[in-house]
Amino acid sequence: MKWPLILMIVLFAGMTLFVLAKGVIGMAQQKDLTGARSQELMRKRVMYQAVTIVFVLLFLLIAGGRS
Repeated sequence: MKWPLILMIVLFAGMTLFVLAKGVIGMAQQKDLTGARSQELMRKRVMYQAVTIVFVLLFLLIAGGRS
């Protein structure tokens, strides 16, 4: 049960990093004048971070229960 959780943690952490990098690059290029795209990326990043944290907590609960 640990391996699927580790895989999900890595997957969602990678998605968070990707969206974060996309947002930083977009801000550096100054293409988004209204900020709508930045807000959309920020919402996605926060959602992916929350899902990653939930998987980390599940992993810690499962790993802690077996020791």
